[in-house]
Amino acid sequence: LAQRRIGRIGDRGGLLGQASLMMVTSYSNRTSPLLRGPWVLDSLLGTPPPQPPPNVPSLKDTGAGGKPASVRARLEEHRKNPVCAACHASMDPLGFALENFDATGRWRTVDAGTPIDSSGVLPNGTKFQGPNGLRDALLARKEQFVQAMTEKLLAYALGRQLEAYDMPTVRKVVHDARADDYRWLDIIEGIVQSEPFRMRTAPLKGDIIPTIASSSMTSATAQQ
Repeated sequence: LAQRRIGRIGDRGGLLGQASLMMVTSYSNRTSPLLRGPWVLDSLLGTPPPQPPPNVPSLKDTGAGGKPASVRARLEEHRKNPVCAACHASMDPLGFALENFDATGRWRTVDAGTPIDSSGVLPNGTKFQGPNGLRDALLARKEQFVQAMTEKLLAYALGRQLEAYDMPTVRKVVHDARADDYRWLDIIEGIVQSEPFRMRTAPLKGDIIPTIASSSMTSATAQQ
């Protein structure tokens, strides 16, 4: 068998184009940028959003005057509240970039009768368009992504949540993997050879075993 590189396949290629991911970050009847955006922040960038303030109103089912409106239009109306705007500024653009995928992960170009606007602007001013643009924006933060993934892999390998004293190990694994452009083999080997992994003990009964899956969806769900 020979390794073959496959170029990008439209907007469907890669993790962000997987229908399973789009489904689990949606509701049964509609998409949710407030599930998808925090998932990207937590799982891919390692920067989970803060918990929502109490008594946050649910997203309305319709637009002004009871007329149909896209999810983006309804969220933009929701963001007019200054209390909500600060947190949404970092989450919403990431979720909007994936709005072309409906609640089942199927590609679409229209929502509630209006063309989908999948453009976004990050807090640092970076502009992007759609899933491919978001993917490129994330690749520009390669080391941040690698560190986030290393943290999750190490937590999974240790069978426990990471603590502050584990971060030097994470930074060393990322630093050592940088020499060969962050190959998965180097990251996994660095974790296996790390002192926390070699000195780990069996979890006690009742301990919470972390998974690689994101925990951000729980806090995001509370916002709607």
